[in-house]
Amino acid sequence: LREKTREQFGCELETILEMPRPSEEDFSALSRKRQELREKIEQIGEVNLTAIEEFQAFKERHDFYQAQEEDLLKSIDSLKRAIQKINATSKDLFLSTFKAIQEKMELVFPILFGGGTAKLSLMNEEDPLEAGIDIIIHPPGKRLTSMGLLSGGEKALTALALVFSIYLVKPSPFCLLDEIDAFLDEANVERFKKFVYGLVDNSQIILITHNRRIMEMADTLYGVTMEQPGISKLVSVRLDNVLN
Repeated sequence: LREKTREQFGCELETILEMPRPSEEDFSALSRKRQELREKIEQIGEVNLTAIEEFQAFKERHDFYQAQEEDLLKSIDSLKRAIQKINATSKDLFLSTFKAIQEKMELVFPILFGGGTAKLSLMNEEDPLEAGIDIIIHPPGKRLTSMGLLSGGEKALTALALVFSIYLVKPSPFCLLDEIDAFLDEANVERFKKFVYGLVDNSQIILITHNRRIMEMADTLYGVTMEQPGISKLVSVRLDNVLN
């Protein structure tokens, strides 16, 4: 009986005997409470003796992933700040370069067209890095119009004006032009030659062309001929030597 008392109630039999006897009502309530507690204990099941070690392992893993998450969030925030800085710098550089190209376009266009005006404008000034560019031109003797309403030759000449405007913002030692005169008529060829002559002081111009009028302006001609079938030969001629 003593052992059963210790097992069930966790105390000595004498301690229970010394306790005041409860009333029938209290005894019934205590019995019900005891039964409820036993059922809850049974529902809990066996005690997991490794729970503390498992909790510690999960906690360490949780702390590790939490630290990784914080590092990632800091990296994302740092990247966002870097992107914002790059976008701001790119925007400033783009707008300053765009303005310089626009100023050159206003000078180059009337030279190639023999008059008229041209203007570059951003389609979305709030987001210039993603915006398209519209070219509004006024050819001599015609109405103010956009690129879509020009003839093929006028489009080619306008594209040339834009290319040269970009080039003149920061000229390079060499300028390679590959058959850009293909769509030019006689009058436009002469204006094109005059404009290119103005570039030779600062750049060496390399022109690929089939137009004899363009060839006349060259100092040196390089041609590819085929004296024998399947065998190409490079021929060069310095025009100043020929003229002398």
